[in-house]
Amino acid sequence: MYKITKTFPERERFNLISQLNRAAVSIASNIAEGWGRESKNSYLQFLKISRGSLYETETQLIIVKELNLIEHKNLEKIFDLVNEEIRILNGLIKSLKI
Repeated sequence: MYKITKTFPERERFNLISQLNRAAVSIASNIAEGWGRESKNSYLQFLKISRGSLYETETQLIIVKELNLIEHKNLEKIFDLVNEEIRILNGLIKSLKI
């Protein structure tokens, strides 16, 4: 995400750039924190928080698309990756609920 937002206009530094970077970091950080708690219930809760950050990232990317801040072809690749992460995270959450 940092590489992507590096290409955004300077005027977005404290808005979309900051929000996107924080949300993207939050995804991995919450997965790690939940795993580190060594409790299935805690892990599941942090995975759900991570999923929330992932959907937040997706929403912000939709705004990026609407504002034409990066090339369309690059953005489609990013959306494909986000959708794959959503699928993987949802599968992991589902497997832990069983």
